[in-house]
Amino acid sequence: MPTNQLPAAARRADAERNRDKILAAARSAFADPQAEVSMAEISRRAGVGMATLYRNFPGRRELLETLYTDDVDAVCEAAENVDAHPPGAALAVWLRRFFAFVATKHQVGSALLAHSDRTNPVFSESRARVLAAGEPLLAAAQRVHAVRDTLTLQQILDMVIAIASIHGDSGYLEPILQAGLDGLRPSSDEHENTKPNDDAEPT
Repeated sequence: MPTNQLPAAARRADAERNRDKILAAARSAFADPQAEVSMAEISRRAGVGMATLYRNFPGRRELLETLYTDDVDAVCEAAENVDAHPPGAALAVWLRRFFAFVATKHQVGSALLAHSDRTNPVFSESRARVLAAGEPLLAAAQRVHAVRDTLTLQQILDMVIAIASIHGDSGYLEPILQAGLDGLRPSSDEHENTKPNDDAEPT
């Protein structure tokens, strides 16, 4: 039966499957630094016709923006799924998720910049959303003195981004990232200064 003769629900499900296949194929293609990622190549990898590809994404920019936004969605959702960990560990788990995002989004981000510029609201809105998602985790970690009070989330994310930009494989980058995360903890002197004074007179 031709697609246009299917019931509406079946047509929507079929369209959603095609969209998901296109996004999966595009994400896989951009993850391969050796791949020549054209719209035709994405169509081929997804197993859909060019008409279906362009019906879902009118141009390369729209496809890239969707990929980027979907990845940001995943980072933000990850901030809500670390409740099982103590505050300091929860922040560290989420920062590792952010590190993975930065490490894998380079190709997509660079390609998107080629079709727009840094004034594209996708970039500014995405950063604002990531900061909003991570702020409660940092605040909780700082309340229990698991992270230095002098650090902002912006500074911490900039550190993670800098580490992710270093050339090297995961075996090379992992100890650098761990050292950075270890450095978020207050020094012993800072920790002592945050303890309540037991000798003070009660007020």
